[in-house]
Amino acid sequence: MFFALLSRLQRGDVALTVTAPFALPYAVAIAARLKGARSALILHDLFPDVLVMAGLLRPSSLVARAMRGINALMFRVLNVVIVIGRDAEKLLLRYGGMTPDKIRFIPNWATLAPGNRPVSPDNPFRRAIAARFVVGLSGNLGFTHDPDIVFQAARLLRDEPDIHFVLSGWGMGFARLKEMQAAAQLANVTLVDRVADGELDALLSSADVWLIPYRKDVAGVSVPSRFYNLLAAGRPVILVSEPEAEAALTVSENGLGWVVTPGRPDQLADAVRLASRSQDTEMAERAVATARTFSAERALSSYAALVAELLSNHDMERTA
Repeated sequence: MFFALLSRLQRGDVALTVTAPFALPYAVAIAARLKGARSALILHDLFPDVLVMAGLLRPSSLVARAMRGINALMFRVLNVVIVIGRDAEKLLLRYGGMTPDKIRFIPNWATLAPGNRPVSPDNPFRRAIAARFVVGLSGNLGFTHDPDIVFQAARLLRDEPDIHFVLSGWGMGFARLKEMQAAAQLANVTLVDRVADGELDALLSSADVWLIPYRKDVAGVSVPSRFYNLLAAGRPVILVSEPEAEAALTVSENGLGWVVTPGRPDQLADAVRLASRSQDTEMAERAVATARTFSAERALSSYAALVAELLSNHDMERTA
C-alpha cells in the first residue's frame, strides 16, 4: 500500500485511512507527507491501548512503548484524526504531536432502518423460549469484550424463569461462551451461531434488551458499532463499560438503558432484573429517535465536508 500510494498520490490529494491492519495508517501518513498530500485517519481502535486493555501487552513493555513512539510521529504528520467516540480525545491529546484542532468527531451509523419492532412470539429466534423476558447478545466478541461477565450474570439469574439469555456471535469470546455453556449447561442460555445479514433484523427484534459487555478501560479505545443497530431496532441497551465511554454517554444522555461497571456480574444481573421490570414504555421510541440521528447521510456529509476543507486548505497554501 505504501508503494502504491507513492506511485499514485499527487500533491494536494487527500488520503483517508483506517486503523486496521494497525500498520496501515503509518504507511499512509508517511506516503502522504512525502508526496505533499493531506492525510486523515479514522480512528476505530487505538493501538497499543486496545492490546493493553485486552491483556496482550503490558503498558510498560518495549513493544507498547515503541508503538506509542511511532504514534507520536504519525499524529504529528497527520492533518486530521477522525474519532468515532468523544471519549478518544483525552487519550489522543496525551501525544505531543496531537492538538485539539486536528481532532474531528464523526460517529458511525446504523445500517438497519430505524423503527420500533414489536416483540413477537413468532420470531424464529424466540419461538422455542418460554421466558417472558429475553436478553440478547450479538456480534463479534473480540479482545475488548468480556464474555465471562455475561455468563456469570446468567448463572446468577438461572433460578428466575422469566429471564432467558440468547447469545449469538462469533470470535474468541463466543468460543469462550460455548466452552462455558458446555460445562455448565445453563437452562436459561441459548447459543446461536452467527446469523446471515438477512436474518439480522429478526435476531435484533427477538430480545427485549441487548447487552454490550466490554472489559475495563474501554473508554477512548474502542466504540461498538453494533450499538447503533440495537437502537435502530428500538431496544434498550445494558452496556458494560466506564461511564465516560462514548456508548455509555449516549445511553445516559438519552435514557436508553443501563451502564454497568466492568467486572461486576452481580451488577449486570441486577441491571437485567431492572430491565425486566421496567415500566418505561417510551424507551423504545427514544432508542429509535436516537438511532435516526446516527445516519449514514449525516456521517458521509461530514466526511465530504472534511475532505473539501482539506482540499481547500491546500489550494489556499498554494496561492498564498
